[in-house]
Amino acid sequence: MPRRWVTAVACLLALVALACEGGGEAGPRPTRGTPQPGSGGIAALGDSISTGFGSCLLLTSCERNSFSTGDGLRVQSLYRRLLDRDPEIRGRAYNHARPGARAGALEGQARAAVRDRVDHVTVLIGANDACRADIDDMTSVRQFRTEVDRGLRALRTGRPKARVLVVSIPDLYRLWQVGHTDSRALRAWRRGVCPALLADAASDAPADRARRAAFRARITAYNGQLAAACRAYGSRCRYDGGAVHRVRFTLDLVNPLDWFHPNTAGQSRLADVTWDASGLAG
Repeated sequence: MPRRWVTAVACLLALVALACEGGGEAGPRPTRGTPQPGSGGIAALGDSISTGFGSCLLLTSCERNSFSTGDGLRVQSLYRRLLDRDPEIRGRAYNHARPGARAGALEGQARAAVRDRVDHVTVLIGANDACRADIDDMTSVRQFRTEVDRGLRALRTGRPKARVLVVSIPDLYRLWQVGHTDSRALRAWRRGVCPALLADAASDAPADRARRAAFRARITAYNGQLAAACRAYGSRCRYDGGAVHRVRFTLDLVNPLDWFHPNTAGQSRLADVTWDASGLAG
């Protein structure tokens, strides 16, 4: 076959392959990296919940399903809702959240959002400060507040006109309540999922009940500090008023691998609740 025909056929096959990849659900597109020209858009700060961890049936981040910055078709994220209103922000969704992140990581994430020049920021942090090996290892309430303040200060200094939504920590104790009699959840949790709460999840021993109560109280205290930190920030910060914490999660809203992180239905629920709480829905 002449060389020019070989080249033509190779090019045609490449175009067909690209067309096939473009079909169906939108694939994950980068939400990190070099900011787009101009300003605007949204950045997500926080931990694995904001990265869509576990929502693609793998125990890894799946940012296209993030309630905040996701650009996939299965979750009507805050980014997609903002994009419907302002097509100019297309491609300006930046996810700086990281699995395992605690409040101490918030300042660095905030500085990255400042470099992105975004106009909207979501902050969901605190689950990993509580989900330690034991109650004594949890971040103290005072330290948690100090680190949240540092992160918010970096946003206020670098991007003072951005609108910040501080999201309450989900009710993880509720997850124990609905899952501790489910054999599938128990098997997954034994692999070290949030041990301060979920270790020996089926036990009714007084020490285990006390541990879970202490965990629940710490999440409540963290949420109180998130609300106070947002008030101290000023008028450009809005706390969700505990809306996410009040979501009555069921096992249908978490993935079937770790029975802990929200699946696409859970991420969609978070998107609905945070959108309503943001004040942008009206």
